[in-house]
Amino acid sequence: MGMSILITGGARSGKSRIAEARALSFGPRAIYIATAEVRDGEMAARVAAHRARRGPEWQDAPAPFDLVQVLNRTDGGPARLVDCLTLWLTNLILAERDWPAEARALCECLTRQTAPVVLVTNEVGQGIVPDNRLARDFRDAAGTLNQQVAAVAGEVVLAVAGLPLKVK
Repeated sequence: MGMSILITGGARSGKSRIAEARALSFGPRAIYIATAEVRDGEMAARVAAHRARRGPEWQDAPAPFDLVQVLNRTDGGPARLVDCLTLWLTNLILAERDWPAEARALCECLTRQTAPVVLVTNEVGQGIVPDNRLARDFRDAAGTLNQQVAAVAGEVVLAVAGLPLKVK
């Protein structure tokens, strides 16, 4: 069974850099499974900056919705980095897909992977209670998804000020 590692933390906490280094610690090449959908210029600039920072050792595999399918398709090769679960969840909720079923399928998939999977997610439960229902529902869903993935992950890391703190 491959290793799955969940890296969580707040916005701009260094999660992606920690995850990139961890994925490349398994070998010279890795697959970047991107869940973001580029919908505006700012997001396009963020994606371009991430790609420029990563370099040629990374192969991109988009998965804004079908994360389990992409994980299964890429299993058996180099380590994979999923960045990030929070955007994937956003995509599912906005598309009115059955995110609890998708989350269960992801957790089941992770237990069967033979190649390492590093997953990035945002820790969203440390702020104030949102003032609208959609935001509260999202916070609750993200907390549930994070707990489910953490339960099946072999390792959980909390990113704080660019530093990794091993939780599990």
